[in-house]
Amino acid sequence: MISRIIKEGFRGVGRHWAMSLYSAIAVTITLLIISLFLMFSANVRRFTQNVEQSVQIYAGIDYDYETPEKMAQIKQSILKIDGVRQVTYYSKEEELEYWLDSFDDEAIKEIYAPDDEYNPMHAAFYIETEEGTRIQPVAEAVGKIEGVDKVNYGGESTLSLVHAMGSVRRGGLIIVAALSLLAIFLIQNTIQLTIMAREDEIKIMQYVGANNRFIRMPFLMEGILIGIMGSVIPIIVTIWSYHYLYKLTGGIMLSSMFRMVQPMPFVLYVSGILLLIGILVGLVGSFLSVTKRLRTRR
Repeated sequence: MISRIIKEGFRGVGRHWAMSLYSAIAVTITLLIISLFLMFSANVRRFTQNVEQSVQIYAGIDYDYETPEKMAQIKQSILKIDGVRQVTYYSKEEELEYWLDSFDDEAIKEIYAPDDEYNPMHAAFYIETEEGTRIQPVAEAVGKIEGVDKVNYGGESTLSLVHAMGSVRRGGLIIVAALSLLAIFLIQNTIQLTIMAREDEIKIMQYVGANNRFIRMPFLMEGILIGIMGSVIPIIVTIWSYHYLYKLTGGIMLSSMFRMVQPMPFVLYVSGILLLIGILVGLVGSFLSVTKRLRTRR
């Protein structure tokens, strides 16, 4: 009789650890996918910022306003516009040199280079905005400033690119949130099976006067441990794979504009987020399953 009780006890413990292992594996798979999307979203955000910073608003100045005093007034008016991050001045000579440098053929440069001191170019301000979404309203405000002859920022194609990048960023965050909810659901169901397997233990604790908080605590600790166990492999894979990919590509994907986020301390931040998500989904999943089970027993 005693040996049978011991065998049943070992079988119960074995089933309990097996289900805990299944939960940890579910968390591991989910966190691996979350890690992939976190790294992807962070690099897309970096790429988007590079694109937004490269898109500048050109403000050509009217010939009659090219005195130092009037140029200073125009610059101050631009800086007062909400959303402007930086304003850079280029003289007529610099604009002409930049335009001529756009031609690779020296013969063409000589054709277009002015023969006398006459310079047809406008002095200009190049304006960087704090966010890509501010490009159009800032450009419209700059165009209303007295002395600004022409404003250009790339038009609808530039705005479409900025909006597309923003949508990709938001989509990545939504996927991460959905995967976290999926992990909570998996852990909740697995721990609920564990609770059903330990029904007798819960009955005994209730018979001796244990309150729900005391009964719930071991399962919550178990959920936290499952979350920590499930985050170990994703953290290791994240650190190793991102370092390897960064070294393999030299930190550049597709073009020099698409520069990857440097591994350190980026991988540490991602690892901390994965550990936190693992702990939270384990804790929340355990809490929901235990609370549901205790309510059904009333």
